[in-house]
Amino acid sequence: MRVHVADHPLIAHKLTYLRDKRTDTPTFRRLADELVTLLAYEATREVRVTPFDIETPVGPTSGIHLATPKPLVVPILRAGLGMLDGMMRMLPTAEVGFVGMVRNEKTLEATTYANRLPDDLANRQCYVLDPMLATGGTLAAAVHYLVDRGADDITAITLLCAPEGIALLEEKVADVQPPIRLVTGAVDERLNDQGYIVPGLGDAGDRLYGVV
Repeated sequence: MRVHVADHPLIAHKLTYLRDKRTDTPTFRRLADELVTLLAYEATREVRVTPFDIETPVGPTSGIHLATPKPLVVPILRAGLGMLDGMMRMLPTAEVGFVGMVRNEKTLEATTYANRLPDDLANRQCYVLDPMLATGGTLAAAVHYLVDRGADDITAITLLCAPEGIALLEEKVADVQPPIRLVTGAVDERLNDQGYIVPGLGDAGDRLYGVV
């Protein structure tokens, strides 16, 4: 698994205000959306393309366009929805699937409760959206879920990671054949006893949508 930490002043700037507990929900949503667009730029460097011939007002030339089948963007419900618009701004022609996963707060294990995905993901590049890579269980389960359906290239995009989450994810996907990449805005210090990232930014889902 390859890990890319997007080292850019604008990313660090937006993360600073996302972390601040004084940032209200509307501002948090806007900043998360902007940050994901910056991360998507890094995450799509290896998106598949094919040659494409066009005519400019001056003459013929060759360019590229996205290959078929189109990329599939997969937000993990519910917090991943807050990243979807920012990602689609960079890949407006991509298709979107959804996976619902919940983490048991006692065991920290992730289980799938819903999905809206094509049955066959053969030859598909998938971009998985989840704001926080904390314990790593949810993202690892999502990767295996997609691989089982035939996905052959998976990039996970997160706002923040914990070192423990990266280590567990690497362990859980070590036997996966398709290439796995992780693009994140920062790697924080550690997890606390409750499985939250420190210093982190709190519960991303609650800060995006409120406590339910």
